[in-house]
Amino acid sequence: MPRDDIPLTPRRRRSLVISIAAALAVLAVAVVAVLAAGLPRDEDAQTAPSPPAPSPGASERPADWSPHRPGIHITPGENWMNDPQKPFLLDGVWHYYYLYNADYPDGNGTAWYHATSTDLVHWHDEGVAIEKYANGLGDIWTGTAVVDEKGTAGFGAGAVIALVTQQVDGVQRQSLFFSRDGGYRFESYDGNPVMDNPGVADWRDPRVIWDESAGHWLMALAEHDRIGFYTSPNLREWTYTSDFVTAGLGVLECPDLFPMSVEGDPDDVRWVLVAGANGAAEDMTTGTAYWVGTWDGERFVADGAGHQWLDHGPDYYAAVTWDDPRLGEEERLTTRYGIGWMNNWAYAGRFPTEEWQGGSDSIVRTITLGSGGGRATLRSRPAPELDALEGEPQPIDDVRLAAEKTVAVDVPASGAYRLQLKASSEVGELRVKVETGDGSFATVGYDFDRRVAFVTRDADAVAGNMPDAYRQVRTAPVAPTDGRIELDIIVDAASIEVFAGDGDAALTMATFGTAGGRGLRIEGARGEVVVSDATLTPLRVAPVTRTPRRE
Repeated sequence: MPRDDIPLTPRRRRSLVISIAAALAVLAVAVVAVLAAGLPRDEDAQTAPSPPAPSPGASERPADWSPHRPGIHITPGENWMNDPQKPFLLDGVWHYYYLYNADYPDGNGTAWYHATSTDLVHWHDEGVAIEKYANGLGDIWTGTAVVDEKGTAGFGAGAVIALVTQQVDGVQRQSLFFSRDGGYRFESYDGNPVMDNPGVADWRDPRVIWDESAGHWLMALAEHDRIGFYTSPNLREWTYTSDFVTAGLGVLECPDLFPMSVEGDPDDVRWVLVAGANGAAEDMTTGTAYWVGTWDGERFVADGAGHQWLDHGPDYYAAVTWDDPRLGEEERLTTRYGIGWMNNWAYAGRFPTEEWQGGSDSIVRTITLGSGGGRATLRSRPAPELDALEGEPQPIDDVRLAAEKTVAVDVPASGAYRLQLKASSEVGELRVKVETGDGSFATVGYDFDRRVAFVTRDADAVAGNMPDAYRQVRTAPVAPTDGRIELDIIVDAASIEVFAGDGDAALTMATFGTAGGRGLRIEGARGEVVVSDATLTPLRVAPVTRTPRRE
């Protein structure tokens, strides 16, 4: 998708080299060095503290927050964020990174920013973990951090190794960074780049896993319209094995490859290949596509059913998934976590936030592989860890909504809540209007004629100033069960995430209102709609803690 109208952003126009950006980059490095002076280094890694224990949370938003600061989603304190990186677990702490530009909007280039959590709901800001422009090979793009438990890379057993793309002068290469303090600060490997560019324009976003059956590391790499596969004994020397070629999905990014059992059956294990893709040819936007198939140790073969979409909303990109190493082998194949960037390059720098830019991350989701509709399909639901933020569910009376009838529902002052309901109709349409102040609203709905869930924000507070891609209706096919559709809707200050059916479809979108009052209306259209088993559950605010780490 052409993106020439996008202002300076760290990922799509990173090849620009301007003097002011370079100057600001030097300044940023100096500032981070000062801030990091008290942080643990390699020699005192054993004393690196764990993040603060999660607090119970509060129902009210902090008084000094901007109206668009989310209560339950990850955002930086300032500047710019984009692609999430796959978390890893070390000593009971989840380590998560995202791309971050401290020089936005005047300079380009991203670093890896670090956050930690013990529960995937409450997060602690740890600052920049991998600096940009520090080793002469450019800024830091997407990649993978892994715990090298066997010490294969030569930096000691348990070292954290990050394989990332770096770009300089328009050339993309793969570099290795290592951390001996548990992933808080990384050093550049002297032998970088570990994978030099073979002469192609798009060659990025290494996703790395340990292949236990083969006894080596496995990498999926985005290479324009294909995903290349490589293996390595030590994370430093990589051998090409094969590629998987796509058509009609534009330039691929942010791949992922992993095994999953269908419906939890350990005797029916498939492999899933995921990639950021462009769905314009299918009347969609950029999003996260996936294929289900087999992996024989060298090549991936799709099952012939074609690609599917992990999320049908406009704002779920660069998604990553991961399992929980504390689970048993069979359970690790049954369920995974997932998180995505809630933004879209068609309008990425145009959100009305002032304290920071780039949107936010989605909530953490649980992903399983089901077999509905005659094909293996990923299902997404809010992760059960979100339950820790839930207040007392407020029941909503069952109601028959004649066409154009409306039921108003009070929402919590925090602006974060969870609406769950079931609906049935012969020919009607259910509409849930999330009011965003001063008469603006975004809509979640289900069309019983077309059997599709949908989201739209063409009437929210900023729609008139946004490009057409922002205002388009986005739909997901999902069939009712026993004549009823089930919706699970997570609302925050600037986003709506919808899970339809039994996790059969997800639709994610950012949406923006004003400082005015928020509300919720449930409506019927075209025909009678019966709404039942509805509850609204307030969600306590879980701010990212940004207190400095102690020595």
